[in-house]
Amino acid sequence: MIKAHWVAVCMAVAGLISGLPAMAAEQAGMVKVSKGQVSIEREGKKLAADVGTPVLIADRIRTAADGSVGVTLRDNTLLSAGPNSLIVIDKFAFDNTTQDGNMSVSIRKGTLSVASGKIAKRTPESVDFHTPTSVLGVRGTEFIIEVIGGSDE
Repeated sequence: MIKAHWVAVCMAVAGLISGLPAMAAEQAGMVKVSKGQVSIEREGKKLAADVGTPVLIADRIRTAADGSVGVTLRDNTLLSAGPNSLIVIDKFAFDNTTQDGNMSVSIRKGTLSVASGKIAKRTPESVDFHTPTSVLGVRGTEFIIEVIGGSDE
């Protein structure tokens, strides 16, 4: 009787869990500086990229002609995008305990200054930046990428 009761409880809990929405995307970092018009496009919605706004995996960070933004990722990588830029956090994983992780960021247009963090210092081969025409691996700690023209997509 008790065994049947536990089976029924477990099935009820499983039914409740399966009805929950999928877990939200993992937070990659946070907006630390925002000037002018800056937005984050997330799941079809446009959000203001105010200081303190979480940056999630798959977020599209867009600056207008008067905009610039600074984002600090969880491994202390610093991303600074200039005016008329579009960057996308394609992939980000970081374990605070082991310092292991990986990241991939796309720069669709504009400029991006990067000061690499713990992931690139520990395993530089697990960090890359994509432009419309190339993939850049990280072998140094600070660099700037500029995409002239580029795409809004």
